[in-house]
Amino acid sequence: MTRPRRLTAPRVPLLALSLALLLIAVCAACTGGTRGPADGGGAPTGTAGSAAPGDVTGFIVVASGRDVTGKNGIRRQLIDAWNLREQRKKSGFQARLVELPGSADEQRSQLLGALQSRSADYDVVNLDVTWVPEFATADLIEPLPRDLVDNDDVIPSVAGTAWWDGQVYAAPFNSDVGLLYYRRDYLKGAGVERPDPGANLDWNGLRGLVEVLDAHPAPDAYEKGWTTQLAAYEGRTVNAVEAFASAVPDLELVDEDGRYVGDVDELADGIAELRRRTETAYTLQDAVASDEGTSLSDFAEGRTAFLRHWPSEYRTLYRTFSQGQLGVAPLPGRAVLGGQNLAVTGVSQRKGKATELIRFLTGKESERCLLEAGFAATRTSAYEGDADSERCTAVGPGPSASPTGEGADPVPRDSGGRPAYARDVLLPALRKAVHRPRTPLYGAFTQTLITQLDPLHGDGVPSDEALAEQLDRALRKALPH
Repeated sequence: MTRPRRLTAPRVPLLALSLALLLIAVCAACTGGTRGPADGGGAPTGTAGSAAPGDVTGFIVVASGRDVTGKNGIRRQLIDAWNLREQRKKSGFQARLVELPGSADEQRSQLLGALQSRSADYDVVNLDVTWVPEFATADLIEPLPRDLVDNDDVIPSVAGTAWWDGQVYAAPFNSDVGLLYYRRDYLKGAGVERPDPGANLDWNGLRGLVEVLDAHPAPDAYEKGWTTQLAAYEGRTVNAVEAFASAVPDLELVDEDGRYVGDVDELADGIAELRRRTETAYTLQDAVASDEGTSLSDFAEGRTAFLRHWPSEYRTLYRTFSQGQLGVAPLPGRAVLGGQNLAVTGVSQRKGKATELIRFLTGKESERCLLEAGFAATRTSAYEGDADSERCTAVGPGPSASPTGEGADPVPRDSGGRPAYARDVLLPALRKAVHRPRTPLYGAFTQTLITQLDPLHGDGVPSDEALAEQLDRALRKALPH
């Protein structure tokens, strides 16, 4: 594989399986007769338990942000499954998940401080895809075997997030991509003949649908066409990069070494597109101060007909809406790729076994489990194949309905237990998604972009050209060029 070019809610119910069934599934995999999550297309289960020379037995500590599938979510369940396997083999190794508090920026600062000062014994870190170049350049994470991503199964756009400076430094764990949620019932009520926009909807078409909604009597809660995340944090960067990439095909703001290579004219085109997308005639006023949680709440309250958000909210929203009310489609234009990747730390005393754990957690069946639980899987095999292809057996397909209907799984699913939108909406969106600029100085890039775009939503807004010139000068100060 040639190195790819370089170019982010409310708690939801778990996909829980009883401990007895979990033991049966994992122990069956440990016998070596069948393939389980530990295989991941790598070594057979029966031969995967040896530690690398020099590995110190004990706990492999995995540091991660919050699992959106809940307190005892799918990540912890997969780690528990690996632990059961290791207990059976008496390997002397166990894994322990540590969930870091705070926002993504706060978690990044905690991890950087802990690894640089060696104040925490983290063996594996779960990094936002934008952090990989920074941690790799600082020698805080170790190169990994290329076969973790160098195969035909990992989605190419997702695999690209694992590389830096010609080496694989992380393995894609769960992905993410911008999607468009919409109120099917609102569109039907306004007389829209095709209330499911589908993959061919562009932003002009979206504005046209909003105009139709505004021309007809709307539910009392409805205020404006759509909402998104435009507050002064990473959400604004994501929306801006999506607009820029939609306006300027093949836009690159940094080169393969992370140097700024932007162009004022291209920046002006991107700013103009972002301005069009956020016009007050179509956009909820509160969007300029909204993050993921507030925009989700505004949509759930019926204030808008459209919402730009992440796959993790598919399950959350179907606890509020029925299939007759809610739909999901690819985001018009280009959507930004998000997600988290697993990396082995430079301070780990268990690098070999930690790599084996990562192979387990990112293998084919583990990815299927992550998809069924509500994450965006990183492997094509999780989305495709027949109903039982690579079915999640270590964790189970999800909660079943009780006799009273309480606790029923609200997610529309296909016959194999995957979310119904996964193959036709989520997978194509991931394949076409764009990266945010890949640079060891990503923190400086995103903070500069957030700050420089602030006047776009205030009084006395400068022209697109003037704002582009200011942004260009600021980025040249923030990044090498």
